[in-house]
Amino acid sequence: MFRAIFLDRDGVLIENRSEYVRTWSDVEVYPEAIQSLGHLIGYKVVVVTNQSAVGRGLMTLETARAINNQLIDVFKKRGAHIDGVYMCPHAPDAQCDCRKPNPGLLLQAANDLSLDLTRSWMIGDAWSDLLAGKAAGVRDVALLKTGRGNDQLLQPKPVALNDYYVSHDLEDELTTTQKPDDSTAKQ
Repeated sequence: MFRAIFLDRDGVLIENRSEYVRTWSDVEVYPEAIQSLGHLIGYKVVVVTNQSAVGRGLMTLETARAINNQLIDVFKKRGAHIDGVYMCPHAPDAQCDCRKPNPGLLLQAANDLSLDLTRSWMIGDAWSDLLAGKAAGVRDVALLKTGRGNDQLLQPKPVALNDYYVSHDLEDELTTTQKPDDSTAKQ
């Protein structure tokens, strides 16, 4: 069984867009995300992303998949790896089990990729990302201040989140992940 770093896509690897990432031209990759994943050792990297623009009829499932595939290629060409992308294409009112904060995407990835959730992390820019990680049984969760993270910190913390890390960006957080005995940033 492998350890994994589960990552939200928008706001963690790429810029978050209020009108959704609907085409490749909307994608702005965080350079530090590529660099930090390129140095990550000993973890599978899995992107788990809600893409409600598909369920809302703003883009096709094929377009969403193509964007994810191009993103994987960009990271690979620059020396970083992504082992899988799991996407919820449903609208928020669909009541599916894959839309974060539900754990379905993480559970599916764990099954497909032989992941040990108890030795894995979930990193995102929204409370829903952290809640999905906790519901799936990951060891630790972290909120990044990139994307929606700073705004999330102004909102009430969900009761289900007893402890979590807060980091400036993915590079900051992965430095902590590589040194799990350092809990100085834990909330």
